[in-house]
Amino acid sequence: MSRLGHSALVVGLSMLATACGRKGPLIYPDMLVPAAPAAVTAQQSGSVVKLQFALPDKDRAGRLVKDVAGVKISKQTNDANQKDVCRSCTTDYHLFRTLYLDLLPADTQRFGNRLILIDSDVSSGNIYSYSIVPFTSDGVDGATSAVADVRVGTSLPAPAVKIESFPTEVKLQLSFQPLITGQLLGYNLYRSTATSPRSYQPLNREPLKGAEYVDSALERGVKYHYTARTLMVLESGGIAESAESQEVEGMLKDDE
Repeated sequence: MSRLGHSALVVGLSMLATACGRKGPLIYPDMLVPAAPAAVTAQQSGSVVKLQFALPDKDRAGRLVKDVAGVKISKQTNDANQKDVCRSCTTDYHLFRTLYLDLLPADTQRFGNRLILIDSDVSSGNIYSYSIVPFTSDGVDGATSAVADVRVGTSLPAPAVKIESFPTEVKLQLSFQPLITGQLLGYNLYRSTATSPRSYQPLNREPLKGAEYVDSALERGVKYHYTARTLMVLESGGIAESAESQEVEGMLKDDE
């Protein structure tokens, strides 16, 4: 090799080493997959289970990821009286649902990066465990979420709802029949219109503590439909939503 060629090789290797230094530490391939879904919760709602989770927006290395195409949800069923149950034993789970984000089924709703799914294939007296794995448009599986458990019992009775309309707001009165066991945590209120189906996500961000709710974020001439569910702290320590109340409807009154 000529002196000129040798010098060029040295300079090239030096630049390559410098460039590699700027790229940071080596990232292993198993870190380039989507991170696990977060904030996974499972809660009894009437006679069904409401499963919620947040889709990942980063890979396991902490870099932004935009090609999450869906999730695979696995489910484990156990009798509530069964002992020595392994919640983390993957062999005891079965594939319950595969969701594609661009074609969600009717029992699943999306709110930003959060998904809420209704599982109606449950029975009183069982404990259900769920784990979730995201996958990319190339079919690469991501990390597995933490397991969410829910004990399903007898459906709690629905609250009663009354509505009164005013020119600038509607007022809703909520009440429930106290149970022998359990403690009232509050209420969840759900609203819909003729053009907006009832959401799985309640109107309130936190459980409503009082018996009255004033809704003033309304459009004139639009009829609104409301239902409510009681939130109870069960004797087991879990939190469950009651059955859904009867629907009431109202709209802003014309100024008198």
